[in-house]
Amino acid sequence: MSCLLRGGLTALLIASSVPALAHAVLERRQAGPNQPYRAVVQIGHGCDGKATTRVTVTVPEGVVGAKPMPKPGWTLTTVTGPYSRAYPHYHGEIREGVKEITWSGGNLPDDQFDEFTFQARISDAFKPGETVYFPVRQECGEARIAWTEIPVAGQNAHDLKTPAPGVRIVAAAPVTAQQVAAQAAPAIQAGDLTIEGPWIRATPGGAKVAGGYLRVTNRGSAPDRLVGASIPLAARGEIHEMSVANGVMRMAPVEGGLTIEPGKTVELKPGGYHLMFMDLTGAAKAGEAIEGTLTFARAGTVKVTFQVGAIGASGPAAQEHQH
Repeated sequence: MSCLLRGGLTALLIASSVPALAHAVLERRQAGPNQPYRAVVQIGHGCDGKATTRVTVTVPEGVVGAKPMPKPGWTLTTVTGPYSRAYPHYHGEIREGVKEITWSGGNLPDDQFDEFTFQARISDAFKPGETVYFPVRQECGEARIAWTEIPVAGQNAHDLKTPAPGVRIVAAAPVTAQQVAAQAAPAIQAGDLTIEGPWIRATPGGAKVAGGYLRVTNRGSAPDRLVGASIPLAARGEIHEMSVANGVMRMAPVEGGLTIEPGKTVELKPGGYHLMFMDLTGAAKAGEAIEGTLTFARAGTVKVTFQVGAIGASGPAAQEHQH
């Protein structure tokens, strides 16, 4: 094959790949109805060669409880408002929430790639087979691209010039008898402490952190502190706290450990106190059980078994099914 021919074929292949790489896309293309969803919007290029300085995501009706993740170097703002109706949300209903999320003031060069993340819940408004679209507006100073086109019935999204990122709704996998049995495991007693329901969120391949959750009740007369945790997959484990103030989500280590006062129950759960397992050497897979330890100032080191829930889950498999 001549150099000219090879060069022409190479140019053709590069040119044909640009539209696929140019779109704003969602990392996770599938989600379950009435299930948590961790949306990761990927921006792979600027606007006509200019650096991206602002990204706005519209949260569609029926996607509820959206909470954005802050990005260093970017200012995070949200627009909230009422939903068209009340939606089931964990153990109650939700009637209003975040409807638009904007990251601004950063600088993402045209030849670099980045991700903009938020978590939400796909409500019962969507059924398996439907696609939920998240319109995205990308701004590069005065230049901008609106990734907002939604295909009509029978139209292929690949035929659109600036398609909105979409996630296809698929039927949730049934909860197995093994998973239900795992949730019925007896509480763990460690001195005056009762430990219940340890679980970990599943992680995608290549992830370096995983969140862990549980409940601890102190039935004694003196306080104790949770000061550490470990699993074989992680180099270290820490106790962190997540909070939201003025629409901005913050996460920080709990210095000195998490105190469990006498007669009190402390729950580590998504959106609040939680364990953070870092520098993972492998993936935590949904449905598995992982042996680990918790370390307390008074009760010492306690062996526990972490059940692994789905990626982005609000609870282990059996609890998610009950919701």
